[in-house]
Amino acid sequence: MIVSKLKRMDYLFIAGILLFSGFGLIMVYSSSYTLGALEYNDGSHFFFRQLQWLLVGFLFFIPAALIPYKVYGKLSPVLVIVSLTLLVMVLIPGIGVERNNSQRWIAIGSFLFQPAEAVKLFMIIYFAYIFAKKQSYINQFSKAVLPPLLILAVTFLLIMQQPDLGSSMLILLSCGIIVLCSGTRPLHIFLLGGGAVLAFVFFAYTSPYRLERLTSFLNVFENVQSSGYQLVNSYVAIASGGLWGSGLGGSVQKLGFLPEAHTDFIMAVILEEVGVFGLVVVIIFYLFVMFRGFSIAKGLDDMFPKLLAFGLTFQIILQAAINLGAVSGMMPITGITLPFISYGGSSLLFTMISAGILVNLSSYRKKVAS
Repeated sequence: MIVSKLKRMDYLFIAGILLFSGFGLIMVYSSSYTLGALEYNDGSHFFFRQLQWLLVGFLFFIPAALIPYKVYGKLSPVLVIVSLTLLVMVLIPGIGVERNNSQRWIAIGSFLFQPAEAVKLFMIIYFAYIFAKKQSYINQFSKAVLPPLLILAVTFLLIMQQPDLGSSMLILLSCGIIVLCSGTRPLHIFLLGGGAVLAFVFFAYTSPYRLERLTSFLNVFENVQSSGYQLVNSYVAIASGGLWGSGLGGSVQKLGFLPEAHTDFIMAVILEEVGVFGLVVVIIFYLFVMFRGFSIAKGLDDMFPKLLAFGLTFQIILQAAINLGAVSGMMPITGITLPFISYGGSSLLFTMISAGILVNLSSYRKKVAS
């Protein structure tokens, strides 16, 4: 059974993930060296922490790729309970860790764990499983669609208490894609989409801080020393890179000018050091992930793994699109990291698990894509 499963896995996808994770590790080292030297007297500080998380991610990647996918479905109710428990725990003083006016982390020794990253994955598993089970009455809104949406609403509200508008909207969009792919009525999709937009607008306009974060990219040069500071320095980095960049390690903006140079805005450093060529490579990689993920989903017969594959693929691509949009000034800055590349242990760990599950599902395809 295991041998047959191993033979049918998408090894091209595995190779792409390994290669790009290595690229991300190199860019974390380059973008964080100065900060590590200044704050920890060790330029390799963030590199080695990211390497540790990457190794842990690989350790979880392997069982995620081997466990029968039906186990994930059976565990989905437990994953919902774990999700809600973690989101409550992070809000408790003394357990949750506050940084930059947000309480999004739980300390585990010297590491910080971000529960929202786990919830992104757990909610996709739950939605894929529950909507696969409801196929016989998928058009009955009150019976099929509404119950999981209530759980999603509670999850959304808890994450907004941190506050983390970026993660909450990413979860809504990813789960919304699963609902769309499940075959529910177009009217229900329209109503759900309208509700999500209203929720987004409400939470944005009821907080001056969130509203400023979401609209600062529209008039960035009017607030160069305040809300527009990060984006303006991102523009400088991008403009400085040109076609081929200044060379690996040659970024000037990472020397204290560009905030979050190794996390949310690592793409600006890539553009400065590797140029447009680096952007093309990154976009090709995410297109590769999208193609392989959709190929895996289309090759599956059962609805649960099909929805799960679509949900996981869309979440990775949506996260990348949101991050790239923020760095380029085309979308609001929400704090969403770049999958497989940005520094961030929790994000990297659960992205690797998601990739492992996609590899797992690839072994159940009717035909193995070339």
